[in-house]
Amino acid sequence: MKKPEMILLDLDGTLVDSVPDLAFCVDELMRRLGRPPRGEDQVRNWVGNGVERLVKRVLTGDMTAEPEPAEFVQGLAIFNELYLANSAVRSRLFPGVLDGLERLRSGGCKLGCVTNKAARFTEPLLHTLGIRDFFGIVVSGDTTPHKKPHPGPLLHAADFFKVGPQHSLMVGDSRHDVEAARAAAFKVVCVSYGYNHGEDIRSAAPDAVIDSLSRLPDLFD
Repeated sequence: MKKPEMILLDLDGTLVDSVPDLAFCVDELMRRLGRPPRGEDQVRNWVGNGVERLVKRVLTGDMTAEPEPAEFVQGLAIFNELYLANSAVRSRLFPGVLDGLERLRSGGCKLGCVTNKAARFTEPLLHTLGIRDFFGIVVSGDTTPHKKPHPGPLLHAADFFKVGPQHSLMVGDSRHDVEAARAAAFKVVCVSYGYNHGEDIRSAAPDAVIDSLSRLPDLFD
């Protein structure tokens, strides 16, 4: 793979294992509603499409079902309150992430973070884990009118860096990352360890799959 001028990286499931914090908030939400906890294993299969969809899955126990509107409004408000206080308490960088980011930066690549997580959760998490300064731009779920898999967030970052799609790479962990990259005409590499609802990410046909972000520079010519 030709070395890209710009690399955009997903957050949850790619850089950060955020499930422990999300699961804590989910189970506390359920406790406040007087319902049984969902547990970390279940939450791990539900994350990856933004907080709103996660809360809907938590309330319904289903990937695509819609809860009652009033229940959703109540549940989302409680969850947001909990997550604002717990977005970076239990979350940790995946192994190899810090080394990978340092190698990419030293290699001269322009780096950005593109996530469906809202900015009020994204920025504290990046700062607490010590990686915010790696990124020239952070595109959160509420930065642009659309979220991934729409190409808009990726193209917004490309415009910021003044880099064409043919010189751009998306790195993620889910089918939505692959779909967004293809729609933006980017190359796409996925990590094997992330959140893809229990599916092997290879089924989404990214250009390459790596087991650690530290190995990403080894793919480049």
